[in-house]
Amino acid sequence: MSEFKTTEGQHLVGISFNPGGHEQVNHIKTVVADLIDYVRANGKDPRCTSICIHQLEDAAMWGVKSVTKPERI
Repeated sequence: MSEFKTTEGQHLVGISFNPGGHEQVNHIKTVVADLIDYVRANGKDPRCTSICIHQLEDAAMWGVKSVTKPERI
């Protein structure tokens, strides 16, 4: 049995959690996970890197909410 190994970015955005199967959710999470992994690999200042990653996690959450929240009636 092979186990899928996620990157830190994929783990932080919950890449596999998409119960509605929304393509837009997949896209947002993939892009943000890639950005997180890039910053982790290339960041030079630990504090700035940490803040950036935290803000990217927030951005993923708000982006997902933006594309999945029903319109107000």
